[in-house]
Amino acid sequence: MDSVQAFNTFMEKPDSNGYIIEKGSINDIDQLENLYDNLNDYLAQGINYPGWAKGIYPVRETAVNGIESNSLFILKIDNEIAGSVILNHKPEIAYSQITWGIEADYNDIIVIHTLTVHPKYMEKGVARRLMDFAKSYSMEQKMKAIRLDVSIHNAPAISLYEKCGYRYVGTVDLGLNIPELVWFKLYEIVL
Repeated sequence: MDSVQAFNTFMEKPDSNGYIIEKGSINDIDQLENLYDNLNDYLAQGINYPGWAKGIYPVRETAVNGIESNSLFILKIDNEIAGSVILNHKPEIAYSQITWGIEADYNDIIVIHTLTVHPKYMEKGVARRLMDFAKSYSMEQKMKAIRLDVSIHNAPAISLYEKCGYRYVGTVDLGLNIPELVWFKLYEIVL
């Protein structure tokens, strides 16, 4: 089974907490847009660790693109989307500036993008559950590594990634042309 087929058919069984992870569908777009808007409103009222902004990122188009490419996964609690993540093979251009822990083609690498948690479900293990899912999913797909980038200001996410076993490999400018979002730490876990 190739990775596109796997993305199309994957659904995890509910765990003991009633959490279920499944591939996002076109029917989830409105709820994902609502999650992104609520998250960005929440971030705007406090410390905006990732530097995201309502109407800029993540937005409805982020969900549409993730669903159309069969790479967006959602975590539901009681049939409500509590979080989401995009898992694909598309690195940022700046990833080429770093010497990674393993040399591999990106067909054999999963890149984590847009890990989100609805404010209602923060501090309930949703982000960790999605990170654990990314690892188990990547191992099932026989990937060689998982990579990601994170703003140097996003202390909670950095802590989570390090607790999940990701290794810091370098800091780069992703070229976003946003003054607060210049430097990003790159992390990798070799599988």
